[in-house]
Amino acid sequence: MNLLVKNDLFDYKNRYIMQFENAFKFSLDSLLLAEFVSVKKTDKNILDMCTGNAPVPLILSLKTNSFITGFEIQKDIAYLASESVKINNIENIKIINDDIKNIDKYFNKNYFDIITCNPPYFNTLDNGYKNKNDYLTIARHEVMINLEDIFKIAYNYLKNNGVFYLVHRSNRLDDIMFYAKHYRLNVKMLQFISTKSDGELNTILVKCVKNSKSGVRVLKPICVDNLDTYQHLFEGKC
Repeated sequence: MNLLVKNDLFDYKNRYIMQFENAFKFSLDSLLLAEFVSVKKTDKNILDMCTGNAPVPLILSLKTNSFITGFEIQKDIAYLASESVKINNIENIKIINDDIKNIDKYFNKNYFDIITCNPPYFNTLDNGYKNKNDYLTIARHEVMINLEDIFKIAYNYLKNNGVFYLVHRSNRLDDIMFYAKHYRLNVKMLQFISTKSDGELNTILVKCVKNSKSGVRVLKPICVDNLDTYQHLFEGKC
């Protein structure tokens, strides 16, 4: 059985996150996604798909009083998310332990102003894949949900002109652009990220707007190697 530990949520003041000591830690990608999100005062409801142990909702709650719902399919990981919300005494976050494809049981369509997602990245399984219930297999591989599912849900549950934010691997950009176009979530902004100073731009942040006009801004690439903080990294850009 994994030991439950309370950790600082990187350098975010008064934000703590519950994690298993030897498994399933939050990732840099979640921090980048949360920082990339821009929330307006008029935004009332935010959905975080594939929320994990809730790093994105926890960070977003520092930006807004909007109500944030996190969906997590894995029971143990959803428990971590709920405990993380509890230890931070945050009232505007709710965690739902269910398959996001069952969202119609909880919300009407066209409900959310913003939807975020740090999804499974790999559309094929490694040869070493053994157990469908392994935490990391479900988190990293499209065994429970795929990219098309994510775009379809985002389109159906965003309000008109609602915003969808996604973090993904750059090598899936062709799939991202295809599904964004197909589901009328027009890509409005792309931010390429390098995690090493001499490395490739292996991560991408995507901003889509439902039923918007076409036109994409490609921001100057950013290297996040050895940064002391990720706070306000995209301020003034998004």
